Amino acid sequence: MDPNLVALLLIGLLLALLALGVWVALALTIVGYLGIAWFTGAPAGAIMATTIWGQSWSWALTALPLFIWMGEILYRTRLAASMFTGLAPWLTGLPGQLLHVNVVSCGLFAAVSGSSAATTATIGRITIPELEKRAYDQRMIVGSLAGSATLGFLIPPSIILIVYGVAAEVSISRLFIAGILPGLMLMGLFMGYIMLWSAFHRDRFPPREASMPMLQRLRATAGLFPMIGLIVVVIGSIYAGFATPTEAAAVGVVGALILSALSGTMSWASFRDSVEGATKTTCMITLILGGAAFLSVAMGFTGIPRTLAAWVGSFELSQFQLLIALTVLFIVMGCFLDGISIVVLTASVIMPMVQAAGIDLIWFGIYLVIVIEMSQITPPVGINLFILQAMTRHDLLQVAKMAFPFFLVLVLATFLLILFPGIATLLPSLMTRG
Repeated sequence: MDPNLVALLLIGLLLALLALGVWVALALTIVGYLGIAWFTGAPAGAIMATTIWGQSWSWALTALPLFIWMGEILYRTRLAASMFTGLAPWLTGLPGQLLHVNVVSCGLFAAVSGSSAATTATIGRITIPELEKRAYDQRMIVGSLAGSATLGFLIPPSIILIVYGVAAEVSISRLFIAGILPGLMLMGLFMGYIMLWSAFHRDRFPPREASMPMLQRLRATAGLFPMIGLIVVVIGSIYAGFATPTEAAAVGVVGALILSALSGTMSWASFRDSVEGATKTTCMITLILGGAAFLSVAMGFTGIPRTLAAWVGSFELSQFQLLIALTVLFIVMGCFLDGISIVVLTASVIMPMVQAAGIDLIWFGIYLVIVIEMSQITPPVGINLFILQAMTRHDLLQVAKMAFPFFLVLVLATFLLILFPGIATLLPSLMTRG
């Protein structure tokens, strides 16, 4: 049968299963099995067993549950709560005042959680009441938090970068390093938008708080040092070449347990909850990866990736045109799927095209994550929107409107990354030379 027709049938079947509410991992496995059974003479059951088993014991995947567990432990400590008091004295003098605490807090917590959803829930629980108490504009409170929390996907240790690294078979260490400058760029863009907005809406800000003496500022900042120290140890050990991502994740877990104990929040209940939360999340991601790996193999047997790559190649698109087309595709997919699902669903089909176009896979991973970050703040399945809806008195449509300007900031960041690829490739290239 014509591979184009096969592709349409399998894609239609996958969309139908997802629309019926079938788990993503199960939907991927079913479509892969039927693709092999219906359209090839290969033994579908044996291929499914070997592929899923081979995917599940990947050593690179070992870092995943450890980083998730580290974030779960810190999520239950008082360390995150110290962010507002530690950052506020330093940021209140900027245009936009304490709204910048949302951005910087999300950036810091993203560097130890690796999760956008965890960043939204943790930082929102701390900053929303404080900013509302000070009568900041509600749209900017919610919007800046929704946008900034997407940093959990990009700033290492990013869970989705680990998933991409496994799916695309590229170095997770280099992906982590590549995410640092784009993460800082995004923080700068978010803060820049807040400053610009504040210049035109000065009447929507409370009176500026009195400046603290330097010694008092330093005392307030002391609560940030443990978390910053953990970030430096985990990410610094990878960048310096002292540890692999898996080893750094293990160090991070130990450090998080020590900090939790020292902060007085470690109890048997919190320990059990952290293990349970990490186990659930890891199982979900691992099952999705297994199903996606099997679907990728099934696609290979049917010849769909080769046919699709040849079809796209027939248009003779430039790199820029291809990336614009992919950006639109991923934004549309982000309206209906979560980020991890987008990565594993598209890896087998997109990667041949990307490689054929001569695009660096490390750079493409960072580009993909920034585009996927948009899915966190686009209805109807933007997880950050749901979390903020539950934490505020606004409905989902209102929250989406509040987040929309920061969605546009993410679009701007995508174009900057395309125009200046060195933002993502500079640090990995320096790491290779070193």
